[in-house]
Amino acid sequence: MVTAKRYALGIDFGTESARALLVDVTNGEEVASAVHVYKRGVIDERPPGGPKLEHDWALQDPADYLDALKKAPRAAMRKGRIKADEVIGVGIDFTSCTMMPIDAKGNPLCLDKRWRKNPHSWAKLWKHHAAQPEADLINATARKRNEKWLARYGGKISSEWFFPKALQILHEAPAIYRACDRLIEGADWIVLVLTGQERRNACTAGYKAIWDKDEGFPSEAYFEALHPAFKHVVDTKMSRDIYPQGTRAGEITEEAAQLTGLAPGTAVAVGNVDAHVAVPAATITGEGKMLMIMGTSLCHMVLAKRKQSVEGYCGYVNEGIVPSFFGYEGGQTAVGDIYAWFVENCVPEATVKEARSRRLGLHELLARKAAKLKPGESGLLALDWWNGNRSVLVDADLTGLLMGMTLVTKPEEIYRALIEATAFGTNIIINQAVKAGVEVKELYACGGLTKNPFVMQIFADVTNRPIKLARSEQASALGSAMFGAVAAGRHAGGYETIVDAARYMAGVKDEHYEPNPENNRLYRRLFKVYERMHNLLGRDAESAMKKLKALKAEAIRPPAKPVAAQKPVAAKKPEAAKKPAAAPSRKPPAKVAALKKKPAAKKKAAKKAAKKAAKKKPAKKTAKKKSPGKKPGKKPGKKPGKKARRR
Repeated sequence: MVTAKRYALGIDFGTESARALLVDVTNGEEVASAVHVYKRGVIDERPPGGPKLEHDWALQDPADYLDALKKAPRAAMRKGRIKADEVIGVGIDFTSCTMMPIDAKGNPLCLDKRWRKNPHSWAKLWKHHAAQPEADLINATARKRNEKWLARYGGKISSEWFFPKALQILHEAPAIYRACDRLIEGADWIVLVLTGQERRNACTAGYKAIWDKDEGFPSEAYFEALHPAFKHVVDTKMSRDIYPQGTRAGEITEEAAQLTGLAPGTAVAVGNVDAHVAVPAATITGEGKMLMIMGTSLCHMVLAKRKQSVEGYCGYVNEGIVPSFFGYEGGQTAVGDIYAWFVENCVPEATVKEARSRRLGLHELLARKAAKLKPGESGLLALDWWNGNRSVLVDADLTGLLMGMTLVTKPEEIYRALIEATAFGTNIIINQAVKAGVEVKELYACGGLTKNPFVMQIFADVTNRPIKLARSEQASALGSAMFGAVAAGRHAGGYETIVDAARYMAGVKDEHYEPNPENNRLYRRLFKVYERMHNLLGRDAESAMKKLKALKAEAIRPPAKPVAAQKPVAAKKPEAAKKPAAAPSRKPPAKVAALKKKPAAKKKAAKKAAKKAAKKKPAKKTAKKKSPGKKPGKKPGKKPGKKARRR
């Protein structure tokens, strides 16, 4: 029986917090939401009771996820005055790849006191980069073996993904690897907690774990080439059963109902990735429409009917976003972060005072001033690689560049040049897709940067495409709620497909951005300069950027090889002298023996000289030649050996 009121719940697990959003299934109205901030957040210094973490580690406590399940859904239902039996379906999205080792009962190993002190027992967050050596090995081995799947991911697997992190556990904590029954993505683990069923989703498997709908995972021979104990990693630590997005994973169990406040039997969809789930929430369910998730960084998602290899893209997955389509992913590692860097580090005091006097934020003041400039008027050009390049160069060692400055360059001119550079970077990504045969006719956007009209207009002008804005400020949570409605099905008041759900629950704002033809004409000229510098500095293996970065690394930390060569030499000398095997012969090493002979020889010579001097010279004269440290009244010739040793 369908109740009069029908709602779906979307739970978006982010980096610092989790958000629960209740949505009216009939029209997509966002009725209530609640945010739960993680107690431990990102663990990058020391896990509780564990050792200090090395550089590039980023962990999380799964207990934070359980607390979010306990508090956020209840808070949202309480705020919206919604009863548990009015919620027909639940959808989950998660940062990815965030993975963890669990036991046979589904409990994370870090919650077991036997393993808690080992950092590898904790959840590795998406931005855990300490598995870079493993990623390098995975890439090198794939190239050596000519693995065809590598082309799907732009020719390079990231250290953020599943197998580098799993291989790091095997390399550094084999006991943890042996002890765990499963290695699992955060999204899939939440579904396991809610339903008691392990249902791995196609989105995380395809984009983060080298899985393909037709070909499956890489071969066992490949995994064995990485490490003999890694040969059966899929069958012993994962699963080959992968479920497409929108599949009903199961229902809320009695235990999960006690945890969350939801009704037992409520439908639960398979998990999803936070960026990818936003695509249908922006009404995109077909070809030719690219979604830009715009925030500190930028993700680009586009659908296509055909499978195409797009150089520098982060992958394509069959039905990884919506059914019946290949989902393509590109991205920029820093966008909003670049604007923030400039405002926080490079704005002069005069501009800060002006913003204060006009009661404006620095971003708003700079945007107003920069909007008065024409494209190219500043004479500036930037390369947007402050945090490396994700697409299409796939190179973390590239760095930012700003050129064209003079003694009269103003802050707003630099601000505009940085925004233009990020738009140029997006244009490169769009052009790469089009070149490969993937259509991009119009752009859609969601995320925090959509609130900045100046930024949005520049992106429209540079790309020469209209930009529509997603209606929801919480597109990921809305997308998850939509998939929850699909999991519930039409018989329960939900929908049969995500396309149906998008028709009623998703939406875009009335406002949108149209490209300015004159600005686009000027930007086409400026983009040619950007593209030339992009290829000149970005595709050169001996790039000046990389040399500068290498010099910086050497200045901060000396090269490892010389240090490693010195340590064994220093450590082995005392150990060699103390070897028990040398004791029976009483014969020390040559250098030690030589050192022992010298004091004895000196003592013998000193005694001989002292006797000779005592015979020839009276005591009074000898006393006058005593050393400064010799006490008065000391008789000459007494203990000459000690006097010789002082010398």
